[in-house]
Amino acid sequence: MLVAGRYRLISAIGRGGMGEVWRATDEVLGRAVAVKLLLGEHADESATARFRLEAQTAARLSHPHLVAVFDFGSWEDRLFLVMELVEGRSLSDLLLAQERLEPEQVARIAGQAAAGLAAAHRQGIVHRDIKPGNLMLDAEGAVKIGDFGIAQFVDDPSAALTTTGHIVGTSLYLAPERALGRTADAASDMYSLGCVIYQLLLGQPPFRSDTPTATLYQHVDTPPVPLRQRGVEMSAAFDSYLLGLLAKQPEDRPTAQQVADWFSGEAWRGQAEPLPMYRPAPPQTAATAYPPAHAPSPPATRRPASGPAAGRASASGSGEDSGAPTTYRLPQAAAGHGRRAAGRSRNTPRRSTREAIRRRPRVASAIAGTVAFLAAVYLGMSLFSPDSSSATTPDDVTSTSGAQSPAPDDDGR
Repeated sequence: MLVAGRYRLISAIGRGGMGEVWRATDEVLGRAVAVKLLLGEHADESATARFRLEAQTAARLSHPHLVAVFDFGSWEDRLFLVMELVEGRSLSDLLLAQERLEPEQVARIAGQAAAGLAAAHRQGIVHRDIKPGNLMLDAEGAVKIGDFGIAQFVDDPSAALTTTGHIVGTSLYLAPERALGRTADAASDMYSLGCVIYQLLLGQPPFRSDTPTATLYQHVDTPPVPLRQRGVEMSAAFDSYLLGLLAKQPEDRPTAQQVADWFSGEAWRGQAEPLPMYRPAPPQTAATAYPPAHAPSPPATRRPASGPAAGRASASGSGEDSGAPTTYRLPQAAAGHGRRAAGRSRNTPRRSTREAIRRRPRVASAIAGTVAFLAAVYLGMSLFSPDSSSATTPDDVTSTSGAQSPAPDDDGR
């Protein structure tokens, strides 16, 4: 079958809600392409407008991780879209085959998908239907994002083509704000990508219920369970960052470019970051300086943001750790000694313990000699001073002589 006199259809690749995709050959350029045909029974006004929107949206984008669009037109009253042929499988095929992906593989897929979404977001385009079936892996394992059929131009909300009272998208990967009927934005795509990453690591999405409506309520109200608590072997940094992608509030999620940059490095492995340079505290005054009880420990190693909060590191580069105050030894001397010590120059050398021990006998000898001298003086004074019991006072002499002299008689003799 030759479409538009140029594209020869070879074999069917897949069939979706609005159309079918064929492997084809561009006989003009001689290259393999994919041709998407709008199904005749769905060729109503809404489906036609959506099909045109996909062509217009994809035509505005050019990125290694986005499926390229080459041509668009009408053939036998059916619209067709000529796209880049991706030789590979979708992530949905991997999940159906229950193939286990290692964190390193998932990190590479996440980084490439985020890079493609960042290119779309820079053009003001929101995909609105990020899910495993729309993420392809080519023969080299590179990610290709396709199916912009329900994409929305941020600068033209009327292009959403959403029926009143209905939500366009897949409930397993729908952001909370969209479940509440709000307009999708770039952060909504990042939430959906977070759900896909979660499913690639665990084998099932973060939220699943018996009905789509119940699943939407879980997106709005239920916090996701960390993957490491569910038995997935991965770094704490990766687990924490994924929870940031699944944040309930759009403003709490990282942007597509931030996610692409984060996964392109080594932060997701949870490796230690270089320690900041230690900057000693300024010298204190002599009156308040006391020797520290121990040398300050180096700052503890911190992991990179589990999420979007990871970039709030100190911009000063200081090695101070406000969470672990330095312990100081309290002064043990008396207040007076402390004041004398404060007046001593900081550069005055302190006497060694051995010198202090050698000086102690000299001091003791000097004190003992002084005490002995004072004791000798006191003893001498006691021995050589007049005895108060044998001393004769003038009154005693007078009294004694009076007793020995005879009393005069009456005529004076």
